[in-house]
Parts: sequence; structure tokens; C-alpha cells
Amino acid sequence: MGFADLSITDIAAEYDLADESVLSLCDQLGISYKDRQTNLALEDAKAIISLILSQRSGVTASKTETSP
Repeated sequence: MGFADLSITDIAAEYDLADESVLSLCDQLGISYKDRQTNLALEDAKAIISLILSQRSGVTASKTETSP
């Protein structure tokens, strides 16, 4: 298993989220961590980023659907 060299704090900063939001995503996905500075496995980082992007595209899609 390779490491992405990204910590929870790094992902939060990159996607303009609070650290707590990324910690919550880790909990939802069953990704273990020690603290906010934990470097994530490559697969775990990809899973978190994919979830962030899918949530954002879902928000964009719902705004587009309701716009006149």
C-alpha cells in the first residue's frame, strides 16, 4: 500500500473544507487516522477526494435543476 503524502489537513486545505469535515468523511468511509496530520494511504486519499467531488457535483446539479 503506497502513501499519497497527503494529510487530512492537506486535503481540507486543498478543497477549502474544515479539518472536521474531512475527519467526518474518514469516519464515513471507515478510514482510520491518528490525528489531522496523519498521512493517508493513496487509496484512502483517492476515496476521500472522490467523495468530496461527487458531493460538490451533486450540489451543482441540484442548483442547476432548480434554477429557472
